[in-house]
Amino acid sequence: MRVVVVGCGYVGLELGRHLTDAGHDVVGARRSDGGLERVRSAGLGAVRCDVTDPDTLRSLPDADAVVFVASSGGRGAEAARRVYVEGLANVLAEYGSRSATPDRLVYTSSTGVYGDHGGDWVTEDTPLEPTTEKTGVLVEAERVALERAVEYDVDGTVVRFGGLYGPDRYRLDRYVRGPVTAGYLNMIHRDDAAGAIARLLEGDSARGEVVLAVDDEPVDRWEFADWLADECGLSRPEKRTKAERIEEGELSAAAERRVRTSKRCDNARLREIGYEFAFPTYREGYRSAVETFHNGGV
Repeated sequence: MRVVVVGCGYVGLELGRHLTDAGHDVVGARRSDGGLERVRSAGLGAVRCDVTDPDTLRSLPDADAVVFVASSGGRGAEAARRVYVEGLANVLAEYGSRSATPDRLVYTSSTGVYGDHGGDWVTEDTPLEPTTEKTGVLVEAERVALERAVEYDVDGTVVRFGGLYGPDRYRLDRYVRGPVTAGYLNMIHRDDAAGAIARLLEGDSARGEVVLAVDDEPVDRWEFADWLADECGLSRPEKRTKAERIEEGELSAAAERRVRTSKRCDNARLREIGYEFAFPTYREGYRSAVETFHNGGV
């Protein structure tokens, strides 16, 4: 396959390595010089474009599959809309204007689209109840990926990632220093996030579908923080209930809505597709971080 990875960053670079090792042709698209250099350093083809500027998208090569993993850089809802909704629509329109369109699109979303389910389990079929303006934008973008793509004869797939972690993103201090707020963590290691997308492409799976990409074990935040502290040989961190955190009055309105949400995400569909996790739970995923901590790293 020729695969174009739009927004080829943390997950996209690992995906590119995986697909290249399997014999596929991968081109990573970024807008900055530094981003393009990282793409080249990973052994991938590199093109410059900005999804918010349609004129730059003519540089994108023809492709069998497009993976959209662009980021709004943690900014607010309007920036997210420009990248995830309008930017994705721009990419689809560019490819739709060509004589040869991609066979499929994979768009990466977030489990944040579910909102609060009181700690209950959610699946791909659970109704979406976004609690922030930004997660509402993600729901709009999912519709673009699944519905607008069809207008261009492209089969869309939405992959809803749990919390991404891995090299350079273990964030040990957040959990071992505390305070830790109650709720569930639904996580996936970077390597498995990339591996899941590769499985969908190589297995020709989940066309026109949504797939939850989380590991095997949603975990209570307090339980996870205690486990991590124990493994690092540190005192267990202070715990806070959601009510206590909200009463502190230090949270923005959006952060307060996030704190109020709790759910456990089921990865049965991804397992049915045949994906085998390199890091099935946080215990395996955080092992190298714990070892680095004991060796004097962070």
